[in-house]
Amino acid sequence: MIKPPTTNPGFAQVFQPDHLTLGLMFPMAPLTDGVPDMSGQLDLARRADRQGFAALWSRDVPLFDPEFGDAGQIFDPWVWLSQVAAATKSISLSTAGIVLPLRHPLHVAKAATSLDVISGGRFILGLASGDRPAEYPAFGLPADDRGARYRDGVATMRRVTEESYPAIDEHSSQMQGLNLLPKPTTGRLSMLAVGSAQQSVQWIARNMDGWVTYHRDLPDQAKRLSLWRTIVEQVSADRFLPVAQSMFIDLTDNPDTTPSPIFLGYRLGRHRLIEHLLELRTLGANHVLFNLRHSQRPADEVIDELAQEVLPLFPTLNTHTRAAPRAA
Repeated sequence: MIKPPTTNPGFAQVFQPDHLTLGLMFPMAPLTDGVPDMSGQLDLARRADRQGFAALWSRDVPLFDPEFGDAGQIFDPWVWLSQVAAATKSISLSTAGIVLPLRHPLHVAKAATSLDVISGGRFILGLASGDRPAEYPAFGLPADDRGARYRDGVATMRRVTEESYPAIDEHSSQMQGLNLLPKPTTGRLSMLAVGSAQQSVQWIARNMDGWVTYHRDLPDQAKRLSLWRTIVEQVSADRFLPVAQSMFIDLTDNPDTTPSPIFLGYRLGRHRLIEHLLELRTLGANHVLFNLRHSQRPADEVIDELAQEVLPLFPTLNTHTRAAPRAA
């Protein structure tokens, strides 16, 4: 029997074999000069929670670069998701993804386990290597070794979150006689690679609990998902390692609007969206996180239509397995 890599209830709600679930990415709002209006976003989070979406995703944009024209949800993801955790009850929470080479892995581990505990095990840690070259000199760090620092950081976080008083001798940390608290609610953090993270697909399959990739046309995505399945069978055949993808959508009032490309997604009607999602499920995708940044309709209307007309075909699972919140 293929085993999940983690018993984390947030992970189990989002990822199941041969199943596709749906989530939403912050900010669920258009951008003005690259910056969103975050007012009302907690209300939208509560709405998504009530309507049964599987997950809410938050990005890590440490510094705004006008050349990229995207400030994410503005707020630090740890601070923001702590608010979202307090405002919601069941929905899983995830980062997409924390720029690990810009942060010390002990700080990331401390924040991640804290959020895992206060949310009752709803947290999934997505980790990226960063794609904005200007950020590295701003932090006084080189960009050319970020892949090595990513691997080092993942190794350190595994040790300090899963062991008590580990003896660590890594590039990022030399540690003995110290213990990181709190520990994860189920004994193991769920960690996803977001993008390639400067790693091979083989390394991701061996060391992470799943993979988040980007929107592609179906023929190209079919090749990517096939590659992932082949590598997983080769290096981690006894584990269920899911794959998720992001997708920008501009959902039209007309349910039959033919898809037309937008940045990393489509402008389309819900009938065409359903067809696309069914195909993704057939290809082996396990989760799609919608980005509403380019939506021409109000986010609450889009969320309601998705919940009423699309979500029933891709239901969220295992909400009854949630761990109760507990103090550190």
